[in-house]
Amino acid sequence: MNEKFLELLQNVAPSLELPSKTRDNFAVLMNTSKFENQQQTNNVFSEKWNRYSNSEEKERLYEFQRQWYLRLYGFPDENALAAHLQSCKVVVDAGCGLGYKSAWFSSLAPDTLVIGIDFSNAASLAATTYKDHPNLFFIQGDISSTGFKSNSIQYVSCDQVIMHTEDPEKTFSELARITSSANGELACYFYAKKALPRELLDDYFRNECANLTNDELWSMSEQLTELGRRLAEIQISIDVPTIPALGIKGGPMDIQRFLYWNFLKCFWNSELGAEASIMTNFDWYSPSNARRFSEYEVRQIVSHNNLLVTHFHAEEACFSGRFVKCSQ
Repeated sequence: MNEKFLELLQNVAPSLELPSKTRDNFAVLMNTSKFENQQQTNNVFSEKWNRYSNSEEKERLYEFQRQWYLRLYGFPDENALAAHLQSCKVVVDAGCGLGYKSAWFSSLAPDTLVIGIDFSNAASLAATTYKDHPNLFFIQGDISSTGFKSNSIQYVSCDQVIMHTEDPEKTFSELARITSSANGELACYFYAKKALPRELLDDYFRNECANLTNDELWSMSEQLTELGRRLAEIQISIDVPTIPALGIKGGPMDIQRFLYWNFLKCFWNSELGAEASIMTNFDWYSPSNARRFSEYEVRQIVSHNNLLVTHFHAEEACFSGRFVKCSQ
């Protein structure tokens, strides 16, 4: 890492131990949690990313995720995102996983320091994979306690991660704290609550999954993926009656989608491939921490942190948005 980016890093994270000369794009801030559920969640994500890092299908998922990111956060195209990132001195990818979005950001804005942080050991894998990005630095640490200076980051992105933290409200407050009050933005994604039968089954299922080994979890994920594939092949649409008491929405619906949204997550996407579909099912049932939110709850979290909405997106799976401090 050159002197310019190292100086920026030291400025926003003064307590961070400086990287070694042999590995100057990675540091460990924290690698274990005192919370049992958080540590279990960290462990399964380390397992997930270690396995998926060798997948031949991962580039398909990465491209899908890049395009979805633009839609989730209201960027008309990649050029619009690039212009936004280039206006920032420092960007944080909170919960970076294997770091492919961090690398995307750093490529779009080569004069901006991009910091990827993740509590799992995926941060170390990312640092190795993207060691040739001179403006990219990775930290293994807790995004609910970053150690960064207040108001120091111009763009904080927390995509598909906050619900996997021990206390999502606390994590959001921490990310809001580090977001600059001078034209800074916080982009965040929240799992959406589903129909009541699905919510109840998800919670029960997740509790039971905590007793399974990783091998058993992968095997179950493969079986759920195959179920999803077979249901999708049936290609039968039913006219579902609205059942408000259970949160079931009415209208024509494919049988796989009806079961998926209302009763059982059995993800299958032929375009992404089998490995990405299996990983998605593993990702859902394996972590102990996986909160879901209503739109009202999301907007309350934003409001309680004195943030204003500049973009808000809602779909069946999630809520996402970009937020700025009221003082702006």
